[in-house]
Amino acid sequence: MSDLTHFDESGRSRMVDVTEKAVTAREALARGSVEMQPNTLKKILDREMSKGDVLEVARLAGIMAAKRTSTLIPLCHPLPITSIEISFEPLNDRMIQIEALVKTVDRTGIEMEALTAVCVTALTIYDMCKAIDRGMSIRKVELIRKSGGKSGLFIKKEAE
Repeated sequence: MSDLTHFDESGRSRMVDVTEKAVTAREALARGSVEMQPNTLKKILDREMSKGDVLEVARLAGIMAAKRTSTLIPLCHPLPITSIEISFEPLNDRMIQIEALVKTVDRTGIEMEALTAVCVTALTIYDMCKAIDRGMSIRKVELIRKSGGKSGLFIKKEAE
């Protein structure tokens, strides 16, 4: 179990001790998408959904979720987030891509906050549109890039 940092030598769960790690600027970019019926995406983009502006509500939900990651994921450290940007891009007439770029200056990475932001943003889109399209699906949530700390830069191969 020595490779699994969230377990001690006896297999008990633990929060990793980052006390001695250097404080560095860190950022993470995560991405995911929501697939839906073309009419649903059109209504979202035209801001015609009865519940309001889907993308702005989803953006706020993602920002709020990133700030709450340590209360959602048991062994995550609470981090002082310095920036969160959530963006949307329609990929075709059925799919909208979500990206979350999250930054901090701290002793541990911010990847979980970026991934959480994407997941909750996607779930909020689903929630706001489920009355007209229960067949939506959340697709391929993944870490695209992270920087900072001892391990340095990571870029997912397909994202290069």
